Amino acid sequence: MAEVDALGVVFPFTGDRRSTTALGREVVVDALRAVDPVGARLAAAETNWRTGYGEHFRRLVVAGLESSEAAQTIAAHGLASVSERLSWAALDGSETTLAEAIAARPGPAAAAPARDLVTETVRGDGIPEHGVTLPYRGSRLDGDSLRRQLDDWTTRGIIEPSCAEAVATVAANPDWLDLSDLRLAVLGAGAEMGPLRALLRWGADVYAVDLARPQLWRGLLDDSKRYAGWLHLPARPGSGRLEDRAGADLVTEWPAVRQWLQDIEGRLVLGNYVYADGADNVRVAGAVDALTAAVMTDRPDTALAFLATPTDVFAVPRSVVTRSVAAYDSAKLSRALRGPMRALSGGRLLTRNYLPSADPGINDSVVPQQGPNYLLAKRIQRWRAAVARADGTTVSFTVAPPTRTRSVVKNRALAAAYAGAHQFGIEVFEPATANTLLAVLLVHDLRTGSGSSGQVWMDEADHAAHGGLWTTAYEPRSALGLAALLGVAAR
Repeated sequence: MAEVDALGVVFPFTGDRRSTTALGREVVVDALRAVDPVGARLAAAETNWRTGYGEHFRRLVVAGLESSEAAQTIAAHGLASVSERLSWAALDGSETTLAEAIAARPGPAAAAPARDLVTETVRGDGIPEHGVTLPYRGSRLDGDSLRRQLDDWTTRGIIEPSCAEAVATVAANPDWLDLSDLRLAVLGAGAEMGPLRALLRWGADVYAVDLARPQLWRGLLDDSKRYAGWLHLPARPGSGRLEDRAGADLVTEWPAVRQWLQDIEGRLVLGNYVYADGADNVRVAGAVDALTAAVMTDRPDTALAFLATPTDVFAVPRSVVTRSVAAYDSAKLSRALRGPMRALSGGRLLTRNYLPSADPGINDSVVPQQGPNYLLAKRIQRWRAAVARADGTTVSFTVAPPTRTRSVVKNRALAAAYAGAHQFGIEVFEPATANTLLAVLLVHDLRTGSGSSGQVWMDEADHAAHGGLWTTAYEPRSALGLAALLGVAAR
């Protein structure tokens, strides 16, 4: 990755180039070193990080099972490594570490042309929704129909029972949807998995941050006018069209966004829904984490919200293992066929998801096509959630379901695998269903406080909506190729 002229949050130089591979390896080594020195040495010795990264990210989870302190140490050291190894490149050509940029007051030399961000506000004309409704397969579910769907998902192992309970609790307390006591900052406002539209339907005050892309903001502004909430956004001063002035680049302007957020009155909820392709995903994840650390210093009562990707490694409770083992024993694919397929593939196809005795189990749903940068970006968010929760911060953290977002379906292999995933007991959600479900879970966490269980892995597994990746009979990667073939055939 040649980014000699890059600005803002950038990868550090390794020799004469900025190396994403070196950064990823070094962060994992730093995170593991104090808890799992053998794992750290293995990661440091990995010669092909782009294909061998998966085992080392898995080790980050397994090593954290030793104790809550071990998991917290991995998270804290991982975050420290990210902020100390990523660089902050200013317009004048100077570079500091991201950690130094976070600590600087009022801020380091700008990475983008200096400008003040003014707040523009659009109020919708709609009437606030006062109950939970969930769009699903052409219908809007509420009341009994919503409860039946939650029961169906739970029975089939699509969501965890705690997820169904959380949604049902919010549905039984519709007054919780009145979020007038909170100010909800949505970073990555245009994200398909984000809660912005649901929050506006409920009449919330939403502070939306996304890139300065007129087409993106035109769509958000049009939608906001139809809903009941207040959409506040950062913009350049002036009299031009709002969509042309709106937005800020977190990679180069997070200090300006920090200043913008300081002026908001009321309790803030900082929601992280950002995404970018490739190495830029790590840059924006690092920028948002820097912003989060700074905002927590400025406003200690801030609550945090994150969505975890289901295509990662998680420790899962015994109840999940039991369901998966039962699914393996009763799988439609007979043992007579399963055995030869495993033999012909060298054991790579149709491997059972867990050992029957596992407690907790380790679910490895990593998709190699998404690459190490994607996994590192998502791990930064998980680490921040763990550290913040341990410090007493209210944290909403939910494992999201596999969803047909644009970023997924543009990958033909993933799109085909998703099309055939139902053959293995996995349900792939439509974006409207997923983002509304996840917004309801956010409300639940904000209203109940979402306290810590004392174990990081248990907190991460709580009310997960994993789509069946955890409870399916087979280790997901061992069934991915077959799912893709079935998906192509179905099409």
